[in-house]
Amino acid sequence: MDTRQFNLKSIRPEILSTTINDNMSADERFQNLVLRPIIKFQNNLLIEVFRNYITKHKSVFYDLSLDKRMVYIENAIQKDMKLRNSMKGMVIGQFTVEEYLIYIENSSALNKRMMNIVKERLLSHIQVFDRPELLEAV
Repeated sequence: MDTRQFNLKSIRPEILSTTINDNMSADERFQNLVLRPIIKFQNNLLIEVFRNYITKHKSVFYDLSLDKRMVYIENAIQKDMKLRNSMKGMVIGQFTVEEYLIYIENSSALNKRMMNIVKERLLSHIQVFDRPELLEAV
């Protein structure tokens, strides 16, 4: 194993709840063994990227109800290609060469899985996207 490959794999968090079995599709296996640990590792960066996205889009997010904030996150991830490609790059950049070669065989389906996990992660951390001035007052 080359140094880059070893280092990339060694810094990924272990997800104890992950189950791998013979009935899984190759995409699901890749999702659980590669995508989930990388996205968990990149969590803080992905949150800051989305926080910056909110700011760059005139902070309208802060004026929305919780339900509308959730829709805003979903729409941003699905429809804003610049944001989507940036976040995909943050994940793909953590692949080993071997993982990248697997990824390019079915990148379209794996991108859907990747962006769904990123979206779910942002939604589960929605409370960190409160107005910055409100956080400072605490």
